[in-house]
Amino acid sequence: MTAEPVAGAAWRRRPRWLTALPAFLPSLLLPLLLLVAPPAFAWNAAGHRISALIAWERLDERTKAAVAAVLRQHPDYERWQARSKDADADRAAFLEASTWPDDIRRDRRFYTAGHAPPTPTLQGFPDMERRLAWHYVDRPLHPGHKARPSPGALARQLTALPKILCDPESSAAERAYALPWLIHLVADAHQPLHAASRNRPNGDDDSGGNEQQIFNPLQPKHPSTNLHSYWDELPGKPWLRGKRLASTAKVLTLLYPPTAQAEDDATQWLEESWQLARQAAYPGGDNAVLTISAEFQARALEITGRRLGQAGYRLAGQLQRLFSGAGRQCST
Repeated sequence: MTAEPVAGAAWRRRPRWLTALPAFLPSLLLPLLLLVAPPAFAWNAAGHRISALIAWERLDERTKAAVAAVLRQHPDYERWQARSKDADADRAAFLEASTWPDDIRRDRRFYTAGHAPPTPTLQGFPDMERRLAWHYVDRPLHPGHKARPSPGALARQLTALPKILCDPESSAAERAYALPWLIHLVADAHQPLHAASRNRPNGDDDSGGNEQQIFNPLQPKHPSTNLHSYWDELPGKPWLRGKRLASTAKVLTLLYPPTAQAEDDATQWLEESWQLARQAAYPGGDNAVLTISAEFQARALEITGRRLGQAGYRLAGQLQRLFSGAGRQCST
């Protein structure tokens, strides 16, 4: 697998996106909401685990076994087990794999191309590049305006990774490397600011909201941040696991059940995220620093919960197709 160009990317007890929901929840959901405590580290951890668990619970046993067999070949499998402490080793690997492409941003075994020299390639890896550009695509919000091409490779990888997984010529190591990336990137594709950037008159863009500063009075301890981080952090803080993770995923599946229509097209997922970015990802106004209102926050939280659920359902559907039968069949 070849390295892609790299560009910079950002990264209460109760999850904020759930706190905003009781006003319109049916009363039968309130007992479940009371069970939900802190989720985790945004779409970079909490969101990825939530979507991954929703997907895992929808897989049939044959697909779970095939997926688990691939993940057992990953060089970091034992690290995942030690960190998770989940009694179900297969589920543990799946959930930990969902955050692995973000975890390696802080792992000194890996390097960022263009910013540091390559580190020694360890057994089982194609190389140790962090591949930051795989996480986003940054399509301009206003296509008619001047815009520079995005180095983001998210769309390409959502096509390339399934092909590796269902190619009978792929090695065990290639599949074990590709699968965590696919689990992760399906969720990334559902974050609006992983699919769009606001372009400026000079042709520059705001890097998916990373360069758009905001003031959030609803978060008095840390009111100043950038818009991309704001969206990334909506699911919560980084320690959501176990029963609390299960409760959160359960609430989301009740709030946002899957639709009947086929939704297996990654191009569609990215188009939805782009449309959401245009319609709802940016607070109103043209000030250098935008302010988060209560109304904007409520809408953002609803979008977050819905997109996490959709990512889980769609990931499950894709894995069912990729790992049907013996686990190496593509039923496309």
